[in-house]
Amino acid sequence: MKIFLSFVILLIVLLQYRLWFVNGGIEQIQHDQLMLVDLKKQVEEKRERNAALYAEVEDLRKGQESLEERARKELGMIRDGETFFQVLE
Repeated sequence: MKIFLSFVILLIVLLQYRLWFVNGGIEQIQHDQLMLVDLKKQVEEKRERNAALYAEVEDLRKGQESLEERARKELGMIRDGETFFQVLE
């Protein structure tokens, strides 16, 4: 009976050692979980960015006003018959 009990205890110790200290054990699982959380955060940020870009593309495709607004703001364009005033401070 002592031999069997010693064998069981040795087996438990060996399995615990593999669980805690060998590559792929608890430490590796925790590291992988942290990486997974970080990757999920990055994916969510990229989804939000893609949604904003898609909305902007759709707005530019369908709306003449947004295209005109962008041309005025970024390129300094004006319509025929308008007068451009630049205010210097």
